[in-house]
Amino acid sequence: MARENLTDKRARAAEIERRMFERYGEGACSLDHIDPFTLTIAVVLSAQCTDAAVNKVTPILFAEFPDAYALANAPLARVEEIIHPLGFFRTKAKKVIGCAQTVVCDFGGVVPRTMDELTRLPGVGRKTANVVMAQAFRDAQGIAVDTHVFRIAHRLGFATRNDDTPEKVELKLLRIYPKPDWLFINHQWVHFGREFCQARNPRCAECFVADVCPFPAKR
Repeated sequence: MARENLTDKRARAAEIERRMFERYGEGACSLDHIDPFTLTIAVVLSAQCTDAAVNKVTPILFAEFPDAYALANAPLARVEEIIHPLGFFRTKAKKVIGCAQTVVCDFGGVVPRTMDELTRLPGVGRKTANVVMAQAFRDAQGIAVDTHVFRIAHRLGFATRNDDTPEKVELKLLRIYPKPDWLFINHQWVHFGREFCQARNPRCAECFVADVCPFPAKR
């Protein structure tokens, strides 16, 4: 594929997004949740493990500690016991309890609705805040760059070797995609990454965007 300018990338991105909508619609969040608080906790727990694993423990966690007030006062040992299968359970237990305590003490038990306030919560970085803003509040202020989005952005030629952090990749995507699409990119690309653009064995021969993808190792 010839070297692209920003206009060309935006045109190709628009076509890719059209096809993503055809296949995945707006995309569905793969973390089970009930409200903004349970979503926030689920995303914090999902670090370095699968969403499927998180979905196995959160029903137990939220049955015992259904809101910020309950989790803020939860015994650390009990939270560790519940989330033990996820790995890094001691660190995560402290983060989710601390997150709940901050929501209670600083925000009256209600998850805040701005990026700056969300990232004040223990365990909540920009990626988590982006997910919460888009999924819970339908107010995308960025694009959550997880491992799927990071990988796919590079394969699609929207990020380069120099874009070696999620923050750098996000800045590139925000220039290429119009703001209305920011709501959907993460969920759509997670589904796409699982179905076609896997890390080790991408299914390029069957991929519905292969003809507009410059991935050099395309199969």
